[in-house]
Amino acid sequence: MNTIDKLISPALFVSHGSPMNAIAKNAYTNDLNKIGEELKNVNAILVISAHWETNGIYVTDSAHLPTYHDFGGFPKELFDVQYPAKGALGLIPEIEKLIGEAVKRDTKRGLDHGAWSMLKHLFPNGHIPVLQLSLDRTKNFEQHYLLAKKLAPLREQNVLIL
Repeated sequence: MNTIDKLISPALFVSHGSPMNAIAKNAYTNDLNKIGEELKNVNAILVISAHWETNGIYVTDSAHLPTYHDFGGFPKELFDVQYPAKGALGLIPEIEKLIGEAVKRDTKRGLDHGAWSMLKHLFPNGHIPVLQLSLDRTKNFEQHYLLAKKLAPLREQNVLIL
Protein backbone atom coordinates (compact mmCIF):
# COMPACT_ATOMS: atom_id res chain seq x y z
CA MET A 1 0.00 0.00 0.00
CA ASN A 2 1.50 3.33 -0.97
CA THR A 3 0.94 6.62 0.85
CA ILE A 4 -1.80 7.71 -1.55
CA ASP A 5 -3.82 4.57 -0.80
CA LYS A 6 -3.82 5.20 2.94
CA LEU A 7 -6.97 6.68 4.40
CA ILE A 8 -5.52 9.66 6.22
CA SER A 9 -7.50 12.84 6.66
CA PRO A 10 -5.69 15.99 5.61
CA ALA A 11 -4.77 19.06 7.55
CA LEU A 12 -6.23 22.02 5.66
CA PHE A 13 -5.55 25.71 6.01
CA VAL A 14 -8.58 27.54 4.67
CA SER A 15 -9.00 31.28 5.01
CA HIS A 16 -12.65 32.28 5.16
CA GLY A 17 -12.02 35.64 3.51
CA SER A 18 -15.06 37.84 3.90
CA PRO A 19 -17.67 36.42 6.30
CA MET A 20 -20.10 37.05 3.41
CA ASN A 21 -18.62 33.96 1.73
CA ALA A 22 -20.72 31.97 4.18
CA ILE A 23 -23.82 32.92 2.17
CA ALA A 24 -22.20 33.40 -1.24
CA LYS A 25 -22.15 31.13 -4.23
CA ASN A 26 -18.87 31.85 -6.01
CA ALA A 27 -15.65 30.17 -7.17
CA TYR A 28 -14.33 30.07 -3.58
CA THR A 29 -17.43 28.37 -2.14
CA ASN A 30 -17.64 26.03 -5.16
CA ASP A 31 -14.06 24.93 -4.47
CA LEU A 32 -14.91 24.28 -0.82
CA ASN A 33 -17.89 22.17 -1.94
CA LYS A 34 -15.60 20.12 -4.22
CA ILE A 35 -13.03 19.59 -1.47
CA GLY A 36 -15.76 18.44 0.92
CA GLU A 37 -17.10 15.98 -1.64
CA GLU A 38 -13.65 14.40 -1.90
CA LEU A 39 -13.30 14.00 1.87
CA LYS A 40 -15.48 10.94 2.25
CA ASN A 41 -13.75 9.18 5.16
CA VAL A 42 -13.65 11.98 7.73
CA ASN A 43 -14.81 10.73 11.16
CA ALA A 44 -14.44 14.04 13.02
CA ILE A 45 -13.15 17.57 12.51
CA LEU A 46 -10.76 19.47 14.76
CA VAL A 47 -11.00 23.18 13.97
CA ILE A 48 -8.34 25.58 15.17
CA SER A 49 -9.51 29.11 14.46
CA ALA A 50 -7.63 32.36 14.92
CA HIS A 51 -10.94 33.82 16.09
CA TRP A 52 -10.63 32.03 19.45
CA GLU A 53 -7.60 33.08 21.48
CA THR A 54 -7.33 32.13 25.13
CA ASN A 55 -4.80 31.96 27.95
CA GLY A 56 -4.20 28.23 27.93
CA ILE A 57 -5.61 25.64 25.56
CA TYR A 58 -9.39 25.40 25.48
CA VAL A 59 -11.77 23.11 23.62
CA THR A 60 -15.49 23.26 23.03
CA ASP A 61 -17.18 20.82 25.38
CA SER A 62 -20.78 20.46 24.33
CA ALA A 63 -22.78 17.71 22.66
CA HIS A 64 -24.28 20.27 20.26
CA LEU A 65 -22.28 23.30 19.16
CA PRO A 66 -24.27 26.47 18.55
CA THR A 67 -23.38 28.79 15.70
CA TYR A 68 -21.47 31.72 17.20
CA HIS A 69 -21.94 34.97 15.24
CA ASP A 70 -18.81 36.76 16.43
CA PHE A 71 -18.95 39.81 14.16
CA GLY A 72 -21.01 42.91 13.54
CA GLY A 73 -22.09 45.20 10.75
CA PHE A 74 -23.23 42.52 8.31
CA PRO A 75 -26.69 41.84 6.84
CA LYS A 76 -29.28 39.95 8.86
CA GLU A 77 -29.07 37.13 6.30
CA LEU A 78 -25.58 36.30 7.59
CA PHE A 79 -26.77 36.28 11.21
CA ASP A 80 -29.56 33.89 10.23
CA VAL A 81 -27.06 31.21 9.17
CA GLN A 82 -26.96 28.21 11.46
CA TYR A 83 -24.52 25.33 11.20
CA PRO A 84 -25.82 22.48 13.36
CA ALA A 85 -22.83 20.45 14.50
CA LYS A 86 -22.48 17.69 17.03
CA GLY A 87 -19.55 18.01 19.39
CA ALA A 88 -16.70 15.54 18.88
CA LEU A 89 -16.28 15.08 22.61
CA GLY A 90 -14.44 11.78 22.20
CA LEU A 91 -11.45 13.70 20.83
CA ILE A 92 -10.81 15.54 24.10
CA PRO A 93 -9.08 12.67 25.98
CA GLU A 94 -7.12 11.79 22.83
CA ILE A 95 -5.93 15.40 22.45
CA GLU A 96 -4.87 15.51 26.11
CA LYS A 97 -2.96 12.26 25.67
CA LEU A 98 -1.21 13.48 22.52
CA ILE A 99 -0.19 16.88 23.90
CA GLY A 100 0.62 15.60 27.38
CA GLU A 101 -1.49 18.10 29.28
CA ALA A 102 -5.07 18.74 30.28
CA VAL A 103 -7.08 21.20 28.22
CA LYS A 104 -9.63 23.60 29.62
CA ARG A 105 -13.21 22.92 28.58
CA ASP A 106 -15.70 25.55 27.50
CA THR A 107 -19.27 24.25 27.74
CA LYS A 108 -20.87 27.45 26.39
CA ARG A 109 -18.83 28.36 23.34
CA GLY A 110 -20.07 27.40 19.91
CA LEU A 111 -18.35 27.43 16.55
CA ASP A 112 -17.10 30.86 15.54
CA HIS A 113 -17.34 32.14 11.99
CA GLY A 114 -13.75 31.09 11.34
CA ALA A 115 -15.10 27.54 11.64
CA TRP A 116 -18.74 27.39 10.52
CA SER A 117 -18.41 29.73 7.53
CA MET A 118 -16.13 27.14 5.88
CA LEU A 119 -17.69 23.98 7.31
CA LYS A 120 -21.02 25.10 5.85
CA HIS A 121 -19.54 24.68 2.37
CA LEU A 122 -17.24 21.73 3.05
CA PHE A 123 -19.90 19.62 4.80
CA PRO A 124 -23.27 21.34 4.23
CA ASN A 125 -25.42 18.91 6.22
CA GLY A 126 -23.27 19.11 9.37
CA HIS A 127 -23.11 15.33 9.73
CA ILE A 128 -19.51 15.16 10.97
CA PRO A 129 -18.82 15.84 14.68
CA VAL A 130 -16.66 18.92 15.34
CA LEU A 131 -14.36 20.03 18.13
CA GLN A 132 -12.88 23.51 18.19
CA LEU A 133 -9.53 24.19 19.84
CA SER A 134 -8.37 27.66 20.81
CA LEU A 135 -5.07 29.32 20.08
CA ASP A 136 -3.13 29.81 23.30
CA ARG A 137 -1.96 33.43 23.36
CA THR A 138 0.67 32.51 25.99
CA LYS A 139 2.48 30.30 23.46
CA ASN A 140 4.82 31.52 20.74
CA PHE A 141 4.96 30.36 17.12
CA GLU A 142 7.42 27.53 17.81
CA GLN A 143 5.27 26.21 20.67
CA HIS A 144 2.19 26.24 18.42
CA TYR A 145 4.16 24.43 15.72
CA LEU A 146 5.20 21.74 18.22
CA LEU A 147 1.59 21.48 19.40
CA ALA A 148 0.46 20.92 15.80
CA LYS A 149 3.05 18.15 15.37
CA LYS A 150 1.68 16.45 18.49
CA LEU A 151 -1.86 16.62 17.09
CA ALA A 152 -0.87 15.24 13.66
CA PRO A 153 -1.56 11.56 14.60
CA LEU A 154 -5.26 12.44 14.77
CA ARG A 155 -5.18 12.46 10.96
CA GLU A 156 -4.48 8.71 11.00
CA GLN A 157 -7.81 8.33 12.83
CA ASN A 158 -9.53 10.21 9.98
CA VAL A 159 -9.81 13.43 11.92
CA LEU A 160 -9.68 16.40 9.56
CA ILE A 161 -7.60 19.20 11.08
CA LEU A 162 -8.85 22.53 9.79
